[in-house]
Amino acid sequence: MNSFPIAITAISAYLISGTLIGARLFGTSRQRQIHRLLGIGIGLLGVLLHALLLYGHIVSYNGISFGFFDAASLVAWTILLLLMLSSLSKPVENLGIAILPLAALTILLQLKYPATARLLTAETPLGLRFHVVMSLLAYSLLAMASVQAILLAVQDHHLRHRHPGGFIRALPPLQTMEALLFEMIGLGFTLLTIALISGFMFLEDMFAQRLAHKTILSIVAWAVFGTLLWGRFRRGWRGQMALIWTLAGFVVLMLAYFGSKFVIELILVNG
Repeated sequence: MNSFPIAITAISAYLISGTLIGARLFGTSRQRQIHRLLGIGIGLLGVLLHALLLYGHIVSYNGISFGFFDAASLVAWTILLLLMLSSLSKPVENLGIAILPLAALTILLQLKYPATARLLTAETPLGLRFHVVMSLLAYSLLAMASVQAILLAVQDHHLRHRHPGGFIRALPPLQTMEALLFEMIGLGFTLLTIALISGFMFLEDMFAQRLAHKTILSIVAWAVFGTLLWGRFRRGWRGQMALIWTLAGFVVLMLAYFGSKFVIELILVNG
């Protein structure tokens, strides 16, 4: 399969979708609705093409490839799949303004730096596959929550300084944005909990040398998000406090998921 035309079309779909979703922030009510529907529709087309590209690149008879840029592309695809499907019923499509261009970038990097390493083979136990899927979904949801937290902080800043311009006017009410944020964090935290439990159940040694840092950082991220949820429901944390804890948890989780792969595959190999 010639992946280049599919990749270019997927990248174009993502960039057009992001542009349409961005444009709706400044149009009239009718224009915003048209841009929203077109943006989501073209974004879903990009997700479908991205899925075909991923299948051709990472799936083979020998197993599933999880090189650094393969993993980044797969995470971006998962985030956008969740985002576009959620956008059909919830006002979360604005997150695509930041995520869609990043997803397009991961496709370019995946094409330029193909990997040959295999993580999941045909002999990989079902339990380990379940652990990988839960980890991927947890990371994707918490990444979406981080973008939502930044958008919420910008909205709160504009409202506090009495600048409810076109950008802010196009967003859902602050309370709705905040409720969506904690829904994402709550579900992401639940999936991360399942991922950690399944890891201890199905991996031979979660604290082996090659997994120790990933396990420890994942547990730290779990504790950060758990503390944030506790603070939300017991202390009413919101605003800057929610932003700081969300971004802190995501940074730790990102280091857990991508830190070692970056060092091993991009620094040590090319060093």
